[in-house]
Amino acid sequence: MFAEAAAEKKDGVGDDLFKVEFDFGKHKDVALGRYRDVHGLYSDLVETARGILKNALSGQAIKVQSIEGRAKSFESFADKAAKPSDTDPNKPKYPDPMSEITDLAGIRVIAFQPRAVDEICKLVRREFKVTEFQDKSEALISQGKFGYQSFHFLVTLNDARVRLPEYSRFKDIVFEIQTRTVLQHAWAEMEHDIQYKTEAVIPTNIRRRFIALAGMLEMADREFESLQEADQKLREEARESVQSGELGAVEITPDSLKSYLDRRLGPDARQAAWVYDLLADYVIALGFTTLSQVDECIEGYDDDKISKMIYGSRMGQVSRFEDVLLASMGDVFVQRHPWSKSDDWVTRFRQRLVRLNEAGIKTGSFDPLASQGT
Repeated sequence: MFAEAAAEKKDGVGDDLFKVEFDFGKHKDVALGRYRDVHGLYSDLVETARGILKNALSGQAIKVQSIEGRAKSFESFADKAAKPSDTDPNKPKYPDPMSEITDLAGIRVIAFQPRAVDEICKLVRREFKVTEFQDKSEALISQGKFGYQSFHFLVTLNDARVRLPEYSRFKDIVFEIQTRTVLQHAWAEMEHDIQYKTEAVIPTNIRRRFIALAGMLEMADREFESLQEADQKLREEARESVQSGELGAVEITPDSLKSYLDRRLGPDARQAAWVYDLLADYVIALGFTTLSQVDECIEGYDDDKISKMIYGSRMGQVSRFEDVLLASMGDVFVQRHPWSKSDDWVTRFRQRLVRLNEAGIKTGSFDPLASQGT
């Protein structure tokens, strides 16, 4: 019997009788045991790399939506370690999982605009030693798959850092950094639910919708970036107009109002950005549409004198501006202000008007709506 089997083997028949099946279970258990021993090191590496990225992004004034990081879970690592080869199902895809699986530690930086993604890529190259780079969208297209832009780096800490005691234990450990926009991230998260191996097997209707959606998302990213550029340009033009005194065409926005008050009443570094957001809303609610109206309203009023008359001392920029508006507009200011529904607030500001009149400061009734002919 064995002689016959050997003869069949010699003739290429009955190969399965002599074939030794690869023990994927044992391979998985051994790999998982090795990974458990170093999981804490990879978790520490993630936090270290996140800190480096956070500080570098802050230093370059690059705003991001989030910096996510994680060491690969035991379950995910075990499943990946036990994957069979794409070309031979009786061999493991990763004979040495600890060195061949490169995303044991991973960080994802999600930016708001494509330009920020470009800046983040430059920063990654500057702060880390890049061993591999991949534009995921190009890779997917070459494979005949749908996808959306995402940049993936394999990196290690650079030589300068690993020479320092606090970083030396991470020497030569490879980890992954990904960066994409918020919309690109949304696509990546959603596409997990609709996975096709190749474009050829995608139903025509689904294929059309995929293409349309990808185009819409790319256009949205570009349009958001274009809007940001346009907004920045308008801010710069408004500041230039304020500095030159050409106020007629300058709309009231938090930024333009701050520029005007800095020039008219002097800058005040104590004021937070949100204060001007609130103040711009108040000024618009009072009926103003341009800074030229605001300038006309407070012309001839001494903000220092009014402030000292009400409080006994010189108050901050915003308080002085509010009280100059009160003096010029009089009861119009009180009636139209967003807080006019508060009886206590109305009483307090009408008392200020009385004190100003008693001190010989003539209060007015300037109405920006009337100056617009409405």
